[in-house]
Amino acid sequence: MKDYLVRAITTDAPLRAFAATTKYMVEEAQNTHQLSPLTSAALGRVLTAATMMGEMLKNEESKLTLQVKGDGPMGSILATGNGRGKVKGYVDNPAVELPLNREGKLDVGGAVGQGTLTVIMDLGLKEPYVGKVALINGEIAEDLTHYFATSEQTPSAVSLGVLVDRDRSIKAAGGFIIQVLPNCPDEVIETLESNLAQLPSITELLSQGKSPEDILQMALQGFTVAFSAQRPLEYICDCNRERLEKVLISLGEKELRDMIEEDGQAELQCHFCKNKYHFSKGELEDLLDSAK
Repeated sequence: MKDYLVRAITTDAPLRAFAATTKYMVEEAQNTHQLSPLTSAALGRVLTAATMMGEMLKNEESKLTLQVKGDGPMGSILATGNGRGKVKGYVDNPAVELPLNREGKLDVGGAVGQGTLTVIMDLGLKEPYVGKVALINGEIAEDLTHYFATSEQTPSAVSLGVLVDRDRSIKAAGGFIIQVLPNCPDEVIETLESNLAQLPSITELLSQGKSPEDILQMALQGFTVAFSAQRPLEYICDCNRERLEKVLISLGEKELRDMIEEDGQAELQCHFCKNKYHFSKGELEDLLDSAK
């Protein structure tokens, strides 16, 4: 099953839903960043959330960035995506490992620590939308549930999971977001809560071979589900030399002059894909002219 997401509505209740399977996307991130099992789970959850929240954007070219910034040993997690199913991300400290938590699971919350979750939406307007909330527990799904309720006033059920096998390979990854729309009757919310309480974990369902469509049908049992979109997902970086040149120019004349005089060259590495870009002394001098 290749990575993809689906979006759906219930035709007999004011609910909308998104679900995704993201195993290969998380594998790509794991290989790119040499992630430990713990950081694979953490970044994988954030990447999965970013794909579904990207699907919520009205314009495919709009961009969404999720940043989880905690005081734990992992440091920050950042993922950015768009409305076309493309996503990329990184963690500050990819090699972090901790003992399993009290439930015997990877301790993502312990690695993240206390801090903030920030959502930035670049919708092509003059200023991006920025929403920031305190982390509830650093496990990502509950933190996003809190974000939707407080920043967007949209009660939501968020489930995210990454199952790492004993050989460190990604066995399953994915998630769902179900949102309650305005004027939703109490009995609809009660039925949804009952369904979710009985639902196995997202990674258990995916490991059993359940598709995103199957999972939403189970979560929304008792309602008529209409699927409105299916989109392939991909971990891919869109960095290029021209973009890195702009970064160098943005450093300003003094910084560029110091690079030329002290090092005679520069090498920049992309955070998201680890590609390296080398700039010779002559190229830096050309950029210096542009910065003046």
